[in-house]
Amino acid sequence: MASPCILKVILVDNTCQRLTLPCGLPQSVSELMEEVQRQCGLTYTFNLQFMDPLFNDDFMNLTSVSEIQNRGTIKVVNLSDPTILQSPVSSAGCRSPSTSSFSGVSCPDTDILSSTESQSEPSTSRSLWPDKFCVPQFSFDSELKLDRANAEYKENGTLLTPDNKLLSNILDGLVQEIVHYGLYITDNQFNSVGEALILKHPCLSERGSVSGYAGWKHRLKNKLSIYRTQLRKLGCHEVTVNALSHKPQGKGPAFAIKKPRRSEVNYCPPYPTGETEETLETLRVELKMEVKKRNGKETVHRKMDKTFSYRRLEVVRETPMVQDFQERWPALFKVCEINAEFKRITTLPLQSRFLSQLDILSSKLIALYKKRGGLIGKRLKSIMDQMTEEDVDHGRESVLKGLCVYLNEDPEHLIRQHVGVSDTAFEESVEETTVGIFTVKQQEAQPTPDDVGIILEGQIVIQDLDNVPLAVALLFGLLYPLNMDYPHQLRYTFEVIQKLIMELDGGTLSKKVQVLKNRLNE
Repeated sequence: MASPCILKVILVDNTCQRLTLPCGLPQSVSELMEEVQRQCGLTYTFNLQFMDPLFNDDFMNLTSVSEIQNRGTIKVVNLSDPTILQSPVSSAGCRSPSTSSFSGVSCPDTDILSSTESQSEPSTSRSLWPDKFCVPQFSFDSELKLDRANAEYKENGTLLTPDNKLLSNILDGLVQEIVHYGLYITDNQFNSVGEALILKHPCLSERGSVSGYAGWKHRLKNKLSIYRTQLRKLGCHEVTVNALSHKPQGKGPAFAIKKPRRSEVNYCPPYPTGETEETLETLRVELKMEVKKRNGKETVHRKMDKTFSYRRLEVVRETPMVQDFQERWPALFKVCEINAEFKRITTLPLQSRFLSQLDILSSKLIALYKKRGGLIGKRLKSIMDQMTEEDVDHGRESVLKGLCVYLNEDPEHLIRQHVGVSDTAFEESVEETTVGIFTVKQQEAQPTPDDVGIILEGQIVIQDLDNVPLAVALLFGLLYPLNMDYPHQLRYTFEVIQKLIMELDGGTLSKKVQVLKNRLNE
């Protein structure tokens, strides 16, 4: 039997993932590509390259598996037309000026990676909030006034009191830039806009304000609120779901505001141009038939992307039960479409990013586990003692269980193991689970479970998964398209997954997760 082999795979979004080959390297390049496709979840046409030491470690097209060795590096090259859903961002964090917040893009997301299929339909073109907000260019006359005022400020420290026209032009320009990222933004994001404004135009700093932009921040909030009112009159879904007519009787406008909470970039986008509720409902019915076909994967993916806005409005506005939603949208509960839907919502890949980032943090997390004392330390030690270097997936599973324990949460709430249980006992366990993962083994000594699946609202929504870490990634990914809250008993574990592993909205952390982040960065 051939020795096990581990390869480093560089994906097209420049993240990396370990590829484990328990039986060694396959006999042909095509077999290796099939294994890369399976473990990395790729759906598009790709080629493989290897790092050639004869040419200063440049990447060359892989023509024979003899060109790579154990612990070697291979690279995935996307052969389809590369179109990025996310707007281009410069090194300063500025969005490309040619992008419109409500315009379509040429194609949707793939299930994991940042390149997409060129033949797919557009969905939306919002971007993640940048690390550094880029103040837009204002009108020509406004820029002339600001340039002159900035020169005077630099020379003698004179601050500018903008007239009504200049004030309106600045606020309009800032709001138009803000809505490229979202219609509802956080207080910290308003602060970043204010900081960027007075940094670019120091003459606009305010006397008597500690931050220098408190008044600008207040004006921006009012301006954005007025702008949302205008969009509501135009039927923009993201604000109409919060209209008073959609509130329960007797409840005011501030009750249960529906807005992005976990860095959802495309929270409730508009319908594609030319589409109506009736045409998209027709597509949904067609989708239910297409998903049953053996070779309909590409058609399903294309129609899922086209109906994305219709599906999101249904979830956000009506909050259906998972069982009912699965009946209407069965394709969403396929592995590839969970990845694709997550990327439509957040613009980030799910499976590859989760596994690669988990691998990066694993060594630091294990070091923290070993330092922990007391009862929690003993529980962590028992988990870590079961880890083996040969089984990468089992190692990832142990790290995730240890994360729950470290955060003083029960890993049984996340991963419930069933060993030699009867069908009746298993069904009862499923019915009692709101959000979680199950594994089934006939005997404890089995190296791998017979079945791994995901449970939501007492229903098995996905099963026959390869391993537990993949199930955790998909469970986290499903909570976004279903717009579900994190389970209370696992709120810190999911917060770490979102903000530290996936790096979504990592600027605002709970006290417990902030302590963990500080220790990881020591």
